[in-house]
Amino acid sequence: MYKALRVAVVIPAFNERRAIVETVETVPEFVDDVIVIDDASSDDTGAQAELGATQRAMPSGVEVLRHPANRGVGAAITTGYRRALAIGSDVAVVMAGDGQMDPRDLPALLDPIAAGTADYVKGNRFLHPEIWRAMPATRIFGNVLLSAATRVTSGYRHVFDSQCGYTAIHRSALEAVALDELFPRYGYPNDLLSRLHSADMRVVDVPVRPIYGEHWKSGINLGTAIHPIPWVLLRSWGSRLAARARRRTGAQHRSTQ
Repeated sequence: MYKALRVAVVIPAFNERRAIVETVETVPEFVDDVIVIDDASSDDTGAQAELGATQRAMPSGVEVLRHPANRGVGAAITTGYRRALAIGSDVAVVMAGDGQMDPRDLPALLDPIAAGTADYVKGNRFLHPEIWRAMPATRIFGNVLLSAATRVTSGYRHVFDSQCGYTAIHRSALEAVALDELFPRYGYPNDLLSRLHSADMRVVDVPVRPIYGEHWKSGINLGTAIHPIPWVLLRSWGSRLAARARRRTGAQHRSTQ
């Protein structure tokens, strides 16, 4: 428990055998449940995750779920979210299976939710002083462009570093969005932000440490940057504007009754 919140950490993993043991092992002990989703890895990621579980003080709190076919990082996170809801978690945190997220930053993500001031908390590496020497220049350029676009399409003008996957979400926010409709691959965080805005959820950024260590590898390349992320942004923007129009029409209808 963390400040009376039952916390689940969702770890999407695809071919992460090199880092998954340490990732699972170093999840803070105050976390109640660790849910690893092996997205049909071709290596022994799932077995390594189970090995990491044995090195924790409470190995019974670790569960490894496996997709029979690769469905994408967004779909893996959705599977983890559904499991977190099913076991009664109050908050679901996403941590990558490649060790790119510092477990010491987890309380900062949880505190706004515990204080009742946020429904969804995002890590923002650009708020951390190490960003300019830790993140590769090409990554900085790409993240700035995608974040700028997402600020427009999502409606959250104060939110930055849209591609940072280190997040915490309250169960009420998960229950307010259509999980089945979330984009299943890269681009899911951009899509989720728009859907949270349509549901009037409060979103805040907190500083997190940027980590690009020996196990880091990016799933985003020129192909995924060109397609399908722009399409996801446009779709999310359209969906948000349509939802806003429906609310306006409903309000006008109620005012005339």
